[in-house]
Amino acid sequence: MPDWISLCVISLLLSLTALVCYVLYSGLLAEIIVLTGSPPIRKITFAYKYKQGPYKNCGPLFREAATLGPKLPCIGVFYDHPNKGPLCRYAAGSILSEGQNKADEDLLKIYKSAGFNVYSFPEVTHVVTTSFPYRTFLSIFLRLKVYAPLNHYIKERRLCAHPFLEIYREGRIHFIAPLARQEDFYVPEVLRKERRQSEQEETHSDSDVSGAESNSEYSSGSGVLLSDSRETSLAASSVRSVPLQDHEERDGRGRSSGGISLKELDWEQTGGQQAEREELLHGDSDQKSPEAPTQEWWGAVGEEE
Repeated sequence: MPDWISLCVISLLLSLTALVCYVLYSGLLAEIIVLTGSPPIRKITFAYKYKQGPYKNCGPLFREAATLGPKLPCIGVFYDHPNKGPLCRYAAGSILSEGQNKADEDLLKIYKSAGFNVYSFPEVTHVVTTSFPYRTFLSIFLRLKVYAPLNHYIKERRLCAHPFLEIYREGRIHFIAPLARQEDFYVPEVLRKERRQSEQEETHSDSDVSGAESNSEYSSGSGVLLSDSRETSLAASSVRSVPLQDHEERDGRGRSSGGISLKELDWEQTGGQQAEREELLHGDSDQKSPEAPTQEWWGAVGEEE
């Protein structure tokens, strides 16, 4: 065999070996452990931009946020089933502070001048959560393998968990779905949209009732407006809370990186079974999150339909 052929074969083998190592290092065989318990974050204040459209288009928001604050963790919040396509709602940006720490005033000015809004999510004690290595750009795509076990875990335990958060920091991608105070994780733009839809439905209902009353003495109707309240909505988990600290220590730490380009998520709806599940999980609680009366959020699996 000529020397140049031998060199080509050796180079090809080395390239394939390097590629395999890169994929493995990116998290291809990472163990996915889904837990119910305390989240890996406390109360957070973050800068974000809200968009409506397919989730596959959220990459530019992450890159813009990471460019403004390259050392800050990135966050994405997803509110709808991906098969809604152009109607999907999501927010993406950077975490400015956590816990009792205050956001840096200079960073606040930078993000606000770039058109970002600022909002806070509360600290909750009950979430469904897992994590995935964030070591390379490929990790962003391999993270989709998380949603199969996450989806199975939530469905098997008949939990109502929504919305879905992805937080990129310290070499990990953290997946979080609140089981309590869920309405507090809806940014104002989503709440305003829900309120407008409720008002439109009420107006339409009143119109129908008015027409009916002209032909009947016994017609009646009512409409319900979305509340602005951010009161606690308890959603007790049927699973024993598990501390996450030991698991996170075993996971190791890495350097946070900048630009993020997310693949689309896939969610599973449950339709009319919400009332029964709410009764099983919440008891007599009357508090409801913005979309809980009509559907449950089961996480994401695969690609957008």
